[in-house]
Amino acid sequence: GRMWAYTVGFTVLPHVGGFLGWFINRKEIPVWYEKLKKPSWCPPRKIFPLAWTVLYTGMGYASYLIWNDLGGCSSKAVIPLGLYGAQLALNWAWPPFFFGARNLRMALIDILLLDGLAIGTLCSWYRINKIAALLMVPYLGWLAMATCLTIRIWKDNPEQKTGKSE
Repeated sequence: GRMWAYTVGFTVLPHVGGFLGWFINRKEIPVWYEKLKKPSWCPPRKIFPLAWTVLYTGMGYASYLIWNDLGGCSSKAVIPLGLYGAQLALNWAWPPFFFGARNLRMALIDILLLDGLAIGTLCSWYRINKIAALLMVPYLGWLAMATCLTIRIWKDNPEQKTGKSE
């Protein structure tokens, strides 16, 4: 009877950090982000909240599937859910580095580590639950674009690379 609560909890969890990151940094976006030099293929600002809602929902539900298949927080779950938790922490850390500290170098380091952990998560999940692994594929696709975008913004805005200068 309580399984629905676990399903909802795991599915909602990624949204918590995503929402907090947006809420804390929302004033920096129109002021600072709009002035950065960005490539022509940069998605419009309005796309980001929609994309992250879909991606966080998919990865959250996928984490529930893994947790459930491994019998909860068992010893078998340590690596697959540990990788997931670590990549989620780096995901949540990106907005404070990028928007909060305006530190493009740290944002770039963060997202490169995030990419490795997200790939590791997908690989570890594939053996456990193929659907959970497939639910991570759109996230990896978006991360690939976000990584390229972070690299381009870092390269094209040299005066911004190391953070706030006030």
